[in-house]
Amino acid sequence: MANKRLFQSLIGGLLPSNTLPSTNARNQAGGKAYTLSPKHVLAQYAATGCLNGTLYASAENQLEQILSLCNAQNRLWNNGFIPTEFIAQTAVYARENGMMKDVPALLVALLTTREETEYLKAVFPRVIDNGKMLRTFVQIMRSGATGRKSLGTLPKKLILDWFESRTDEQIFTNSIGNDPSFADVIKMTHPTPKTASRRALYGYLLGKEYIHEDLPQLVRDYEAFKRGETETVPNVPFQMLTALPLSKRDWVQIARNASWQTLRMNINTFARHGVLEDAEAVERIIARLQDGEEIRRAKAFPYQLLAAYRNIIDVDALLAITPTNGMTQESIGKLRTKLAEALQNCGYALEAALEAATANIPALDGKVFICVDVSGSMQSPITGHRKGSTTSVRCIDVAGLIASAILRNNPSSEVIPFEQHVVKTRLHPNDSVMTNAQRLAAINGGGTNCSAALRHLNEHHANGALVLFVSDNESWMDAQSYRSTALAHEWEIFKTRNPQARLVCLDLQPNSTSQAHERDDTLNIGGFSDEVFTVISEFAHGRLNESHWVGVIEQVEL
Repeated sequence: MANKRLFQSLIGGLLPSNTLPSTNARNQAGGKAYTLSPKHVLAQYAATGCLNGTLYASAENQLEQILSLCNAQNRLWNNGFIPTEFIAQTAVYARENGMMKDVPALLVALLTTREETEYLKAVFPRVIDNGKMLRTFVQIMRSGATGRKSLGTLPKKLILDWFESRTDEQIFTNSIGNDPSFADVIKMTHPTPKTASRRALYGYLLGKEYIHEDLPQLVRDYEAFKRGETETVPNVPFQMLTALPLSKRDWVQIARNASWQTLRMNINTFARHGVLEDAEAVERIIARLQDGEEIRRAKAFPYQLLAAYRNIIDVDALLAITPTNGMTQESIGKLRTKLAEALQNCGYALEAALEAATANIPALDGKVFICVDVSGSMQSPITGHRKGSTTSVRCIDVAGLIASAILRNNPSSEVIPFEQHVVKTRLHPNDSVMTNAQRLAAINGGGTNCSAALRHLNEHHANGALVLFVSDNESWMDAQSYRSTALAHEWEIFKTRNPQARLVCLDLQPNSTSQAHERDDTLNIGGFSDEVFTVISEFAHGRLNESHWVGVIEQVEL
């Protein structure tokens, strides 16, 4: 019998040379790659970068890259400047669609150095949309990273407008955190209070004199609770209360008042303080965790639900810190049963929440192959390394979630895990997203060979409409004998059988290169929010313009 692989290689070698451009870069792992355009690189960093260290790049490297991309004095790869408008559009897209934080704030800070002030005015209120974002923006400005350490006239005016557009209660509940604190921001910008309550609030936040009776009611309630003058827990952010000597009853009330994200993040905290011993409180927590409307409003990443699910405390660990002095063994046994059931039901609620969060992923036409990178580098944390707060969720966890969610909504899809070669794994569309994601994440591979998945499809003469790669894009074990990347070479062979097929390379880490050059049938995209599913669907159905993902960002109205 003829060697099928040999003849497939010959077909690839005889393809028109203009379809296989030579590589022009090396990725961070040392493999052959294609350089992305400056606009595309900026979009990639904005959608995936958290200014934390990754396996291949430090936080400082990422910051330097973004500053270099946006610096009007620096021409990159002879491709010209990135226009101010695109920087503004990227900031809005990354914040509103990607739900990112640090890089959008950095881009707004960079806009303060541009002469076209209309863009800064347009995007500031859309990106700097809460107290955390405001403090991050001021911190970046004060650091001198953008070339200046003072705020300047227009940024001060925009910050003053930020304060003016919010109620007293909103300012108070946003005043969490330090370095800088809200007091620091107020001292820097000197907002003028227009009401007695605002004057008292500013005095309170600054530690200056104020008339107590003029304070907003919420602040007075908070101070009364702190002094022990009332047992009613004020409806303030969780972080304002945790340092106080709280009773079990107080913790139950805090859980009742908590936002959806606070509930999701603090199941263990509530468990440690006895909340899960209250049947009514547990019932309410479970109902809220899987409430579709609350999930939508919270704009939760699916991976955040996975993290909460995996981090639920073990009942034995919980009992070890639960006071049981004076309790009989029978009573302790009943408590164990109650807590175990509560923790299990919280886990079920988070699993249901994940199903709800991924339920609206668009269906894709035709056969879809989802190629999931399970190599060693995918074990790195999805948001990078940050001292004291590195997430336990890895790139492979997010890749598994994305693949599982698409498989659930497109049952005819086929998932192909790969590292240096394809790894056989059986996934079932009817299993939960959580189950399939964990099954993929359990694979602990070696080196990265992105072309292995496409080579596998070519060896089996596979036919399909869409091939989706979910990876960190740091392929280095591929064949190096081609002038193109090995993935591009295998894609050309796949296209000889499937001329209408499309290729999507979804990158989960900040990068400036790709394994597939951008063209009509190829989309390079970065990110891990729900927005990536929409862009992939639009591309698969041929509804994106010729610039693909960059074009989506360029359509953002300012």
